[in-house]
Amino acid sequence: MLSVQEIAREIVAREGGFVDDPDDPGGVTNHGVTLHTLRRLGLDVTRDSRIDAADIRALTADQAVQIYVEHYYTRTGIAALPEVLQPSVFDMYVNAGGNAVKILQRLLTQMGYPCDPDGQIGPQTIRAAQLAYDAAPAHLADAYGIARRNYYYALADARPASRKYARRRDGGKGGWVLRAETFIDRKYWLTDAQHQARVAGWE
Repeated sequence: MLSVQEIAREIVAREGGFVDDPDDPGGVTNHGVTLHTLRRLGLDVTRDSRIDAADIRALTADQAVQIYVEHYYTRTGIAALPEVLQPSVFDMYVNAGGNAVKILQRLLTQMGYPCDPDGQIGPQTIRAAQLAYDAAPAHLADAYGIARRNYYYALADARPASRKYARRRDGGKGGWVLRAETFIDRKYWLTDAQHQARVAGWE
């Protein structure tokens, strides 16, 4: 398995550089880090006593890696989950916050290992994840990745402005779907036809 720093660097690469997309609820970002995150953490990158878009622009990839490792991996408790889950849950936490854990908790409950979908990794979730892993060690990471993919599609169903993240202009799989499938065995990837059928109702 890659080190947590290596996983974080891959996340930074997937997130890309400075982005100011009006359709992104997260607002202006750099390496995936939002202005809200900098303010929440009190990180004044430019050291000018203000935390604003200038700080987002000044944020380096190395600083983003440090933020992700400390605040999205270590402090969230992801390290306590089975190792096979950690890269995908970490990546999803950067992308969707506590929803990453809620997706896991709902999946574990569906698998017969109930836990409250509170978005927190506590003893109940850790135990449920370990039991699920013990029962299906070769399938748990794929199941979580598929649940992520389903979440993205459902999010785009409900919010038309987000559909461009799940479907490219040419109709192919968008970044969200490809991101989820990065952590799924290729045999579970949707074919182009399956993807087209899934988004057929979108305008």
